[in-house]
Amino acid sequence: MIGALPELALAPGIRARMVDNGNGLRMHVLEAGDPSRPGVLLLHGFPELAFSWRKLMLPLAQADFHVFAPDQRGYGRTTGWDADYDGDLASFRLMNLATDALGLVAAMGHASLAAVVGHDFGSPVAACCALARPDVFRRVVLMSAPFGGVPAFPFGAAGGLSTAADTPASDWRAELARLPRPRKHYQWYYSERGADAEMRHCPQGLHDFLRAYYHFKSADWPGNRPFMLSARSAAEFAKLPDYYVMDLHKGMSETVAPQMPTPAQVAACRWLPDAELAVYAAEFARTGFQGGLQWYRCQTDGTSSDGLRLFAGRHIDVPSCFIAGRSDWGPWQSPGVLQSMQNEACTRMLGCHWVEGAGHWVQQEQPAEVARLLLQFLRES
Repeated sequence: MIGALPELALAPGIRARMVDNGNGLRMHVLEAGDPSRPGVLLLHGFPELAFSWRKLMLPLAQADFHVFAPDQRGYGRTTGWDADYDGDLASFRLMNLATDALGLVAAMGHASLAAVVGHDFGSPVAACCALARPDVFRRVVLMSAPFGGVPAFPFGAAGGLSTAADTPASDWRAELARLPRPRKHYQWYYSERGADAEMRHCPQGLHDFLRAYYHFKSADWPGNRPFMLSARSAAEFAKLPDYYVMDLHKGMSETVAPQMPTPAQVAACRWLPDAELAVYAAEFARTGFQGGLQWYRCQTDGTSSDGLRLFAGRHIDVPSCFIAGRSDWGPWQSPGVLQSMQNEACTRMLGCHWVEGAGHWVQQEQPAEVARLLLQFLRES
């Protein structure tokens, strides 16, 4: 049986345990607060863990919430998922990930929650939870990755016309490859068979790979000055940083290596000191990245949102808010999605908050401000 994370890594008041979620997983869960109090579920993204929420759990627990965060399917010490590239890909689709969350809520003793909070790829999972079961997930907070809505069936399309969501990305993918500096989108790289090995067994070592990756996407990297792209085209996508639109013949470890921070920068990094980074390095060294990469494969093969078609025409009607770092490219990487979230997908969007001094890892880079925004939302919605 897998034990708790090393004692040094968890602040007093944060507990670790294993929980059967009723959907095939034995989930590694971090929790804080009184289990009789209103629940808040925290869902991480890639390449992260339940540990990514360590700085928010105690402030929320001290505000009288029962806070819990799992290693999601494909990650960390949670077991019951298929790590094989050729294995059970369907289990990583969004609706099954939302079912994982629903089962965990019940296993933790809650009939409903005060809120579900998702960061990065955890954001669409949180959105699906609120969309499908608003009776259980009574508020939703999306971080870094906006939710643009449910794929629609076009009216009057009895002849079998495709929807916009069905339009293949092959055209702009080919255009990226034909640019004077040939490029590729990171989600398609993550879908390649060799991506896991390229990152897990990279020349610089896993610890330094993760250090460069996290640094590159944070506010510490001065090149993160995001802006709105004008269209879904190769020319516009090529304006994104290399960690989103990569050189065609490079892997991610080679892409981030030139951005490795100096020893002085590492020593000055208060939001992710080496002792905390070592937790990620140890976990991904043990499990690899393929579990998380399966999520991207469902995205690029078009099957991730299959189950969402049942909700065509529906919106997220529970109170919602969006939080992202001011230096985060994540909200802007897909033109139009942020606007769709604000204007259509979420009918009770109570605010979009841009956190100064934070990049993509907003809840780690600026936890005090994120905690303040979360508690404000929970109290006022």
